[in-house]
Amino acid sequence: MAQSVFSLKDVSYSYPGGIPALENLTLDFNQGERAAIIGANGTGKSTMLTLLDALIFANSGIVSAWGNQLTEKTMRDAGRQRDFRSRVGFVFQNPDVQLFCPTVREDIVFGPLQLGVDHAEIRRRLEALANRIRISHLLDRSPHQLSLGEKKKAAIASVLIMEPEVLLLDEPTAGLDPQTMRDIIDVIDQAHKNGKTVVMATHDLHIVEEIADVVHVFGGNKNVIRSGTAEEILADTEFLQQNNLVHIHVHRHLGVAHAHLHEHGHEHPHHRDISGFR
Repeated sequence: MAQSVFSLKDVSYSYPGGIPALENLTLDFNQGERAAIIGANGTGKSTMLTLLDALIFANSGIVSAWGNQLTEKTMRDAGRQRDFRSRVGFVFQNPDVQLFCPTVREDIVFGPLQLGVDHAEIRRRLEALANRIRISHLLDRSPHQLSLGEKKKAAIASVLIMEPEVLLLDEPTAGLDPQTMRDIIDVIDQAHKNGKTVVMATHDLHIVEEIADVVHVFGGNKNVIRSGTAEEILADTEFLQQNNLVHIHVHRHLGVAHAHLHEHGHEHPHHRDISGFR
């Protein structure tokens, strides 16, 4: 039987002002799984990922990681938080949230420095990762000088260098050109082959079958309305249309109307010395 990594039981969360984001959500993610979370905007996908990363906490219900409940109280324990942060990596939808140092190199090594990883080991990881993701030429540049795709690669590198057991990714391929999207999919795929559990929210349905073993669809009720294999979910075009995941686009060619389905396309700790990583 597969070991549970994350478990959500009857979880509800509302933003300030009483705006509901999730309603009585029950869902499990198992070790080694590749799970895709799809759904229209506002159905709670990003909120769930943020709960799994213990950046916010449920108003009701239980969120657990490896059998331990995630609450504000438990995460105030320094040892517990350190262990959790070393095991779970979160790639935000907006890479600017993660890139706040003067250079890409500093951003990437920031996490392992905070975790106290040996400097020689950090240098080894940095070199290997930069070569694999093809960002060696970006290391000494400011994040503000990067394209969106380059920023997303840097943000993913800043998580992978900590070698977490779980990768949480929020729209990692949104808005990217085909080659950069391919690069990032390959990086995620390799991470899974190396044993990582992957949970990814995406609107890019054309990549779901490649990156997910199981798909959970979030609906307007702020809960999962269907789970299944990528093949099962993507084959049901009527279901996808009903839940605003694809729409019909009509155009005329040689006087004849043609209809096609189309997809619908967020105070930092003190700075640490990185002089040994230049």
